[in-house]
Amino acid sequence: MCGIVGVYLRQDACLPILVAGLRVLEYRGYDSVGVGVLQGPEVVVRKRAGRIEELEKALGQGDLSDASIGIGHSRWATHGAPTDDNAHPHTDVAGRVAVVHNGIIENYLEMRRELEEKGVVLSSETDTEIIAHLIAEELDCGVALDQAVHRALGRLQGYYALAVLIGGDRPQLVCARKGPPICVTATEQGAFLASDALALLPHGREIVFLEDGDVAVLAPASITVRDADGRVVERPARRIDWDAQASDKGGWPHYMLKEIHEQADVVGRCSKGRVNLARGAVELGGRGFTDHELRKIARVQFLACGTALHAALVGRYMLEGLAGIASDVDFASEFRYRQPVLSPQTLAIGVSQSGETADTLAALRLAKELGCSQLAICNSIGSSMVREADSSILIEAGPEIGVASTKAFIGMLVAVYLFAIRAGRARGVLSEKAARGRLEELHKVRPYVERLYGEDMSARVEGLARRHVKAKGFLFIGRGVNYPIALEGALKLKEISYKHAEGYPAGEMKHGPIAMIEPEMTTVVLASNDAVASKVRQNIEQVRARGGPVICVGSDAESMAVADEAVEVPEVGPWLSPLLNVIPLQLFSYFIARELGCDIDKPRNLAKSVTVE
Repeated sequence: MCGIVGVYLRQDACLPILVAGLRVLEYRGYDSVGVGVLQGPEVVVRKRAGRIEELEKALGQGDLSDASIGIGHSRWATHGAPTDDNAHPHTDVAGRVAVVHNGIIENYLEMRRELEEKGVVLSSETDTEIIAHLIAEELDCGVALDQAVHRALGRLQGYYALAVLIGGDRPQLVCARKGPPICVTATEQGAFLASDALALLPHGREIVFLEDGDVAVLAPASITVRDADGRVVERPARRIDWDAQASDKGGWPHYMLKEIHEQADVVGRCSKGRVNLARGAVELGGRGFTDHELRKIARVQFLACGTALHAALVGRYMLEGLAGIASDVDFASEFRYRQPVLSPQTLAIGVSQSGETADTLAALRLAKELGCSQLAICNSIGSSMVREADSSILIEAGPEIGVASTKAFIGMLVAVYLFAIRAGRARGVLSEKAARGRLEELHKVRPYVERLYGEDMSARVEGLARRHVKAKGFLFIGRGVNYPIALEGALKLKEISYKHAEGYPAGEMKHGPIAMIEPEMTTVVLASNDAVASKVRQNIEQVRARGGPVICVGSDAESMAVADEAVEVPEVGPWLSPLLNVIPLQLFSYFIARELGCDIDKPRNLAKSVTVE
């Protein structure tokens, strides 16, 4: 959710670094933004509702160029509307402590009442402000800032990533974590913290990720970490090799369009070094499961949210079809609040772009408590999910900045496809020859993907978007392994254009959704040339018989012939057809949103990494 940055320099100005870091992290929250810096011994706060441009106007109202220590925050609102008062940082009454926070304090109402009974006047509606006042109370007891933070947080329930700045004769910068991520790095010139390693890459590639309960004190060339028990601990640094320039638009009008055009490279990177065509084998490396362990798996339980859930739904088809493993998919947010019955022979697979999705992390931890082994399919090497799971497959998508996920989804599909083949070979379901054929299909997919966002395809989909932009709503339908792609197509359209869209299994249309069909309701049908193609054609005919316009996306020529409009994609094996079918849907959503003038990369009410419930 919220973006957090912090810097402590020996002598240079920190403000340009804070603003640059906030720009990198704006995808994590963008309804308000602010900074707190030390000007001499004084904490000076500038914050505004709105985007970074509003903050820059405020920063022009006074010279803060000599500040070398500061914190910054871009917000996704949880408590209180996006206003100047509710923007971070928040301070105590005396203005000596400034706090920025990502997460939710669950007992904040109780703590708020306690503070008000003591005469403290609160200036915002947020749960964050109480943290500043509690830390100030502890400082009044004469303890150091890191101890004050540790003691104050001990009174709170919930989860947080936070940075704390204190002025005076001994300025200090401290950060802490319980749940949402916080990472740090240090050089001779300074120390830096952020809620995403992307913001640290211009300053260092050896990144330390704090563990739950950690409190870290930062100073130039120095990071001291204490664990939940107050003991000084060494946290290993992890090298992040992402190109920092990969988080730039690079001349593209939107991150989303740039990331759609990077998907062929994602297919290549996710496959590189993992495919042995000669042996018909997949070699995942790292802490992978042995053949013996894979043969013992009786069931797979996928856990995910949003777009990652749709990748998991495709993965269910892949694992059952290619590896013969019974598979279930659960919304992680629901799984953790029921009483799931899982055997120790169940493999729990968590799917998440960031590896910090709060619901998915909690669901995986529950699965671990129930005795299941865990596999993380993720894009972030230092994330909590990767560190905690028994094994992981990194999807190698690189930084994804657009809030609506595109290239990470493709990476997830490739990763689960590779795992399904690996498991199928280990369990004797796939022969060497059969596996080689599946891997050769994957090798062919990359040039097909490039073709699907080329100029011809983009122009065709852009024309479709213009013709259908005024539709009352959209119904996306598919069968089999492409049913989840219908869900994903509807989600993308909702996320960035705010148009009403629903995804359904095509066979379920007659059980209710067909009542929605009318000339103003566009139906988008996924129709690959596969075992269910004839069934899908029947659904197209049913929509057209009721006057509904049909856009057909896929490789089945007969379905294209009966649809009103069609987008043809190259024909591949059924397991890989979702990788190709989803790309025109991504472009369709993009062009619809552009026609409507929507803020494509920063859609309203959304944030990239959902680290709260």
